[in-house]
Amino acid sequence: MARRVRWTPGALKDLDEIAAYIARDSRFYAAIYVRRMFAASRSLSTLPMRARIVPEVGEVNLRELLIGNYRLIFRLFELEIQIITVINQTRDLSIHLSR
Repeated sequence: MARRVRWTPGALKDLDEIAAYIARDSRFYAAIYVRRMFAASRSLSTLPMRARIVPEVGEVNLRELLIGNYRLIFRLFELEIQIITVINQTRDLSIHLSR
């Protein structure tokens, strides 16, 4: 059963900030990266369990995809996948999950 994928406002803000950072060097690569993130999130609609459980939390319904240097973190619900943050792998995840 396919689930609906929904980006939270915070996750969209994270992605905008990442794109702006990459665009300082290349707007072309920033656009590619954004498309790559959206494509990865859409693929979760049918294959969400391929993503690993977020190791810092260990909760079965909180998962992540690693895309380049970034973590696309989402929560699984029965009918929906909620993208909650996109964060660089070197950053502290607890700050993002607290919002």
